[in-house]
Amino acid sequence: MRVVFMGTPDFSVPALDAIVAAGHEVAAVYTQPPRPAGRGKKPRPTPVHRRAEALGIPVRHPVTLRDAAVQREFAALDADVAIVVAYGLILPRPILEAPRLGAWNIHASLLPRWRGAAPIQRAIMAGDAETGVCIMQMDEGLDTGPVRACERTPISETDTAATLHDRLAAMGAELVVRVLADPDAFPPRPQLESGVTYADKIDKAEARVDWSRPAPEVDRKIRGLSPFPGAWCEAGGERLKLLDSRVAEGPSGAPGEIVAPPLVVACGTGAVRILRAQRAGKRPMTAEELVRGMELPPRLT
Repeated sequence: MRVVFMGTPDFSVPALDAIVAAGHEVAAVYTQPPRPAGRGKKPRPTPVHRRAEALGIPVRHPVTLRDAAVQREFAALDADVAIVVAYGLILPRPILEAPRLGAWNIHASLLPRWRGAAPIQRAIMAGDAETGVCIMQMDEGLDTGPVRACERTPISETDTAATLHDRLAAMGAELVVRVLADPDAFPPRPQLESGVTYADKIDKAEARVDWSRPAPEVDRKIRGLSPFPGAWCEAGGERLKLLDSRVAEGPSGAPGEIVAPPLVVACGTGAVRILRAQRAGKRPMTAEELVRGMELPPRLT
């Protein structure tokens, strides 16, 4: 296959590597433009940009795909298919229709559940028992196109957004290579009309922990937002990012009260055991390390 690859973050890189390793010709990689980052605010290429350059693949990073000249350049690549993985730009109809087989998206949910921007985080936060990846034939809607293939995985009580991210990235890479090898064996099938949910972008305002909520809900929020943007609370006026937790057996207390060492916190019902946390400007650390180096108040807020 002659492929145009379109992706931006770390999640996209395994799919690019797998497509190249399978022997497909990647005519070009499209990714988001470099953005200012770090203390010096120097433009930093995306993870996909850096990987494409290492593989010797031409990289393009237009700010929009709606420009007629950009669309002509894309069509001139004469691709069999575009593979889209967390690219970050809307694909207008001329882009969708330019490749012979259209554009396929690797989406990190079991469509039609969790269409939209944050399917990994939302699946954990909602308490879903399983999730997966789909290879979707893209149309002009928001993740509404027919699906060629899906792969499922359970969500465990120890999964964080980070662990699930890495697992789904690897699954998506393996699945798209299988579909590329024999597209006729994976005809696109319309999504079910029932069971549609939307994974809205995570708002930083919702990341603050509400200790009055039940312990399972608090635990899922902590794991679902780890490591970014990170669920957080205040400890004596200092902001504390919470990175991993488990629902805990323990004594009851007022919501937010530390009820057992090193860091078991009471919720509206039940309690959660904080396993890892991070102070502002510090590295992530275990709960044991945190309490050795920080005098915690009796109650987190």
